[in-house]
Amino acid sequence: MIVVWWLCGLLLALIWLDRLRDAQGMRRVADITRPEWDRLPRPAPRVSIIVPARNEAPHVEAALRSVLALDYPNFEVFAVNDRSTDTTGEIIDRIAAAHIGAPPLHVLHITDLPSGWLGKPHAMWLAAQPATCEWLLFTDADVSFRPDCLRRAIAYAEHERADHLVLFPSHTLRTAGEKIMLGGFQMLFIFGHRPWKVDDPNSDDFIGLGPFNLIRRSAYEAIGTCRALRLEVIEDMKLGKLVKMHRLAQRNVFGPGLLPWSWGSGAFGLVRNLTKNLFALMQFRPAKALGASALWLFLNLMPIIGAAFAAGWARLPYIAALAAIAAIYIGMGRRTSVPAWTFLLHPVSALLLVYTMLRSMAHTLRHRGVIWRGTRYELEELRKGMV
Repeated sequence: MIVVWWLCGLLLALIWLDRLRDAQGMRRVADITRPEWDRLPRPAPRVSIIVPARNEAPHVEAALRSVLALDYPNFEVFAVNDRSTDTTGEIIDRIAAAHIGAPPLHVLHITDLPSGWLGKPHAMWLAAQPATCEWLLFTDADVSFRPDCLRRAIAYAEHERADHLVLFPSHTLRTAGEKIMLGGFQMLFIFGHRPWKVDDPNSDDFIGLGPFNLIRRSAYEAIGTCRALRLEVIEDMKLGKLVKMHRLAQRNVFGPGLLPWSWGSGAFGLVRNLTKNLFALMQFRPAKALGASALWLFLNLMPIIGAAFAAGWARLPYIAALAAIAAIYIGMGRRTSVPAWTFLLHPVSALLLVYTMLRSMAHTLRHRGVIWRGTRYELEELRKGMV
């Protein structure tokens, strides 16, 4: 038995210490709030900002007004009401009627969803068609922008000659549950995706986030536009994957305070929002979802079990694994809004994520598809349409 304890402990210590070493690469990710990015490129390339919205009445007004207040001199906005059953469309129309002058605000109302499409990719594709700007910025209708957000992002993207730029949002966390859940999700994200490697053309790492996907028009056309994402549940990440598959230049940056975003209300608000996504992340394969859940429990709970119950010196590798996890949390706390103390409740976040994965799988299999914002999408069709 002691041999099993040692083998498990050494494996966990090696995995987490390697992940800690690798995670030091986050220091290389640029922060565009630094003074050198407080500038305007000359000439300033034109940007089309696309804001798809479905049943976003509580958020869309603040989001659109923040976009219209950007201090960038050369952009247009496309606000898309995607079959909303609440007052989203009326709010967008009211803002458009009162808006005078620059930037141009174009409003699109979608009443029907063609077969073979998910709602959001279709709304993005439809709005991008009349847009002729050099850059496209896809964002969400529940995100607010600081006035200098776009200017700094374009300055960085032009300097780096990037084809695709992702700006990490600044999460607005109101409750301890939100902090715990987001801390666990960020650990999962760092484990599966290495943001500090996306700029390496020889790595397979990629990134894409719904609040801020900035892509050159030429790159957007090269990846096949949003038509290539028409049946993707996690269209934001898959946009990033297509960019990397086409060997285009991809970058991601921090910008504390530039992009405030509340992902959900309370820990279970985040669980509900992730229910749509996590099984899709496993390619809708139950065996893969169950295997990933078991692995995540082993990686995150076994260090605690070993540190508590292993005999004598066999506890050391488990303690080393726990120390590495704590160090990653401390590092995340320095660059994100998740405080380091959430490490103390890391087992809770691990259990919540596994619960969310199983919930996502059960919900999808029970309904033979994904139900999102009142629309049901067939599972078999989703599987066939994955990138």
